[in-house]
Amino acid sequence: MRGRVLGALRIIVAAALFTAAVVRYDRLTTIDVRALAAAAGSLAAASAAVLFVYFIKSVLFVVPAALIYVSVGLAFDTRTALLLNLAGICLEVTATFFLGRFLGGEYVKKRMEGKEWSKKLLNIKNRGKYSFLFGVRLLPAFPVDFISLFLGSSGMAFLPYFFLSVLGIMPRVVLFTLLGDSLYKYIPMRFLTAVAIAAIPAALIAWYVARYVGKRKNT
Repeated sequence: MRGRVLGALRIIVAAALFTAAVVRYDRLTTIDVRALAAAAGSLAAASAAVLFVYFIKSVLFVVPAALIYVSVGLAFDTRTALLLNLAGICLEVTATFFLGRFLGGEYVKKRMEGKEWSKKLLNIKNRGKYSFLFGVRLLPAFPVDFISLFLGSSGMAFLPYFFLSVLGIMPRVVLFTLLGDSLYKYIPMRFLTAVAIAAIPAALIAWYVARYVGKRKNT
């Protein structure tokens, strides 16, 4: 009986999240974090608004990461922006991990089907339990939230997952925060987003080159 109730609850939650992501897709993909922060009226309220956006991103998967990082850099001074983005990343990887644990492996498997990066992820995972995690977090080619969802459903221990995830994601978060703080006044958001997208294949090429060189040295 308990298993049936839990199974039904999983279906309801998954359906609700999917519906919300589809219905609010246009608004979520263009969400204006600066406007939310400006309308908040206080630093505490603005910070809560940013963290709420991170939470929405962690469960609906459609809010662009670069958009948040850069927008937070625009809306706050550098120190506050970095702290908020760090707190947001901590919240994001935690919420999505436990969402994956709750929804289970079958749901996550269906969400990953047909995605090229999922095959790469499984191949990398088979080579090491924790070492692979830092690598996939460091590379922007692997989507943050789907990785968290997958690892949450896989039964991985939370604390190693959490610390390696934050360490791997933070370098690009810092970069985009600083971009938002200093360069946006000269460069439009669309250009920065395009650069972020272009960085994905560049990172993949660099990763494959590094692997190839490493294999050649070991032979």
